[in-house]
Amino acid sequence: MPEYRYSEAADLLGVSDDTVRRWADHGRFTPTRTPSGTAAIDGADLAALAVELADGTDDPARSRARSARNQFRGIVTRVVTDTVMAQVELCCGPYRVVSLISAEAVRDLGLEVGVVAVAGVKSTNVTLEVEV
Repeated sequence: MPEYRYSEAADLLGVSDDTVRRWADHGRFTPTRTPSGTAAIDGADLAALAVELADGTDDPARSRARSARNQFRGIVTRVVTDTVMAQVELCCGPYRVVSLISAEAVRDLGLEVGVVAVAGVKSTNVTLEVEV
């Protein structure tokens, strides 16, 4: 399972490095160490934290729908694969992105929970909603 330095985790979660350090200090996740001794977070723990943050509907700033441009960098939080197709979920900061791709592509890309990926979005139909 991959490990991520606190700065990498902070970037993926859309928070500051200090916030990640405070979460570690308060036991929100169990810190690990890289081979060089740098504080880190296990990829599966980071994925679980990303899901927890993305589900934060009690935070109005995170629950608001927003428009973004073309690419979302995030951490894989779930992969469901059958013999032909797969559903891959990413948490990209406060956004949840779901992709339906071939099972072969999942294997070739090495997609699994805790891996960093970039979702490219191209659409000819975009729906926007305005908060009232």
